Amino acid sequence: MQIQRHIPSSSMKRCAQSAVQQMSRAASSVYMPAKSGLASTGRQNWPEHLAASSLVAAHGFSARTLNGRNIFQLHATSSTVEQQTMLKALPQQAPEPVELPTSSESPALLRIRHSCAHIMAMAVQRLYKDAQVTIGPWIDRGFYYDFDLKQPLTEKELKAIKKEMNKIAKANLPFVREELSAAEAETRIRATNEPYKLEILQGILAKDPQAVITIYHIGENEHPMHWWDLCAGPHVGATGDIDMDAVQLESVAGAYWRGDEANAMLQRIYGTAWETPAQLAAYKALQIEAARRDHRKLGTELDLFSIQESAGGGLVFWHPNGSIVRHQIETFWKDLHMQKGYQLVYSPHVAKADLWVTSGHMDFYKDSMFDQMQIEDESYQLKPMNCPLHCGIYKQGYYSYRDLPLRFAELGTVYRYERSGTMHGLFRVRGFTQDDAHIFCLPNQIATEIRGVLDLVEQVLTTFGFPKYEINLSTRPEKSVGNDEMWETAESALVEALQAKGWPYTVDEGGGAFYGPKIDLKIQDAIGRKWQCSTIQLDFNLPERFEMSYIDAAAAKQRPIMIHRAIFGSIERFFGILIENYAGAFPLWLAPVQVRLLTVNDEVADYAYEVKAELQKAGVRAQVDGGESMGKLIRNSAKAKTPVTCVVGKLEVENNTLSVRLYKDGQELGQLPRSEVIARLVKAVLSKTEF
Repeated sequence: MQIQRHIPSSSMKRCAQSAVQQMSRAASSVYMPAKSGLASTGRQNWPEHLAASSLVAAHGFSARTLNGRNIFQLHATSSTVEQQTMLKALPQQAPEPVELPTSSESPALLRIRHSCAHIMAMAVQRLYKDAQVTIGPWIDRGFYYDFDLKQPLTEKELKAIKKEMNKIAKANLPFVREELSAAEAETRIRATNEPYKLEILQGILAKDPQAVITIYHIGENEHPMHWWDLCAGPHVGATGDIDMDAVQLESVAGAYWRGDEANAMLQRIYGTAWETPAQLAAYKALQIEAARRDHRKLGTELDLFSIQESAGGGLVFWHPNGSIVRHQIETFWKDLHMQKGYQLVYSPHVAKADLWVTSGHMDFYKDSMFDQMQIEDESYQLKPMNCPLHCGIYKQGYYSYRDLPLRFAELGTVYRYERSGTMHGLFRVRGFTQDDAHIFCLPNQIATEIRGVLDLVEQVLTTFGFPKYEINLSTRPEKSVGNDEMWETAESALVEALQAKGWPYTVDEGGGAFYGPKIDLKIQDAIGRKWQCSTIQLDFNLPERFEMSYIDAAAAKQRPIMIHRAIFGSIERFFGILIENYAGAFPLWLAPVQVRLLTVNDEVADYAYEVKAELQKAGVRAQVDGGESMGKLIRNSAKAKTPVTCVVGKLEVENNTLSVRLYKDGQELGQLPRSEVIARLVKAVLSKTEF
């Protein structure tokens, strides 16, 4: 096991001390069904405790009637098969919450997961004598280890490895820490023929020749099962301290050594570990629920977007349904920013390569940039960032201190190179639109501007259904630009703004960028997962590089402070989070189709189209469906997760009403006056609330 602080992943960088410091953060909530059994309802995954009457009530087939008649059943076929088919598309009952802390939130789980990585590596080397070990860190909710192993590992092998891990745990072998010299460590590593461990050791010493070298033993030296690994810890006291019924090996994947495609391909085994079997069961339930919400699956089912290999990986095609949702997001974002004093700007998608040399991106970010294009003997670059272009807009003006702050905002599309194996749906792509904004202000305006950004972040994210946040403040690193006074002013301003907001936060000492401190914000979704979203970053570097200035009260030129900030991070990634948060069932104001009007027959179609025209005139997105059995129409509306479904039959035409059913909770409202339905829809859409 490699010493954690030398592994590139952020979760691997954290030492035990920093993990303990982060314990104050709340553990994430996930969901676990009250019972694991399944009822025989013609549908898989219905919780056993959900009675048939509850199923009916939960999905719009309630006992609510008009003049003694169930409205939706009145128009639907009574076929049992068709009713069961309709139920398949409808929402499920929310399970009970169970706490599942991440490794950074629980020192106990961090030790368990790290120790499981060692136990797994030991088990692999006991079963496969030619296996060479590399690195094996804890991660948020589990662990992994990379092996150089000739035999391909499958699910069958994972079972054998887990069985061997159980034996090691049952032996209750102690974890023993040993500190030794670099020379002694090298001798032992060479004796065991572990070239990857030798490379890790050499890397540690190259950075710090005086580094403390430690190894952890499993079992005493004389024990026949004895095993050891180069590692900084921490671990549990003994293998028997881990409940192996709360441990599961999950999958095998390929991974290049050091993440470099030029290096050897290794086999990575992922696992998860918890304190109790109940937590493991809850985690499995979370995985099932996460799979149900997977934005890639729902993106196809709801016809929202596609990524087409014929055009290139990581490039998103927005379909009409997805484009409507995106339009609502962008319109809300633009309108709100203009209300808050931002000026909308647009910048080109390409620029001369020299611009990126000036900004420093060519030096520090080149590996994430696409290759340059040659145009008329000059090099051009697809932009990976919007900030240098906003600096260019600023430089076209002439500003007094009275003109600041200036706030530029852009939904700017950028392009970044990602290896094909690293891309993942909308979460990691090659072309994406940042909700970018840059504030240029005076030093004494920093706290006020940051507070304004925090208020805006809260307003935007709560509108989209995210009221819970985790805040991280990253401070000055060892190597940085700018003087002490500037850093102290900036960090104090960030603290002042966070305290004024009343938000708890964790300090990551030395975790800021070399050009300024920052605030990172994670949101929590409907099933307790946390997503990095908003970033607020101070920058002392770009104003200097671009020689930006304003005239102060003494008529002297001064450098403005630059604040980078994004709320969503990117439209694509945030859209993916939204899909998964709502399981595809967008709130009324965002939904591609807000109302479906289902016609019983062609005779009532004219009435339905009159209602549709009235709704569209009022700004409500409506669609008329007919020509099929009512059961199928209801099923299709539910599968599309349409917020409001209205049945139109002879009674509705005669009474100038609509029979209304809501997707959320499957609530059936019965026949309502047409004017009331339209008025309530318009009000709900405008206020971004439910019907």
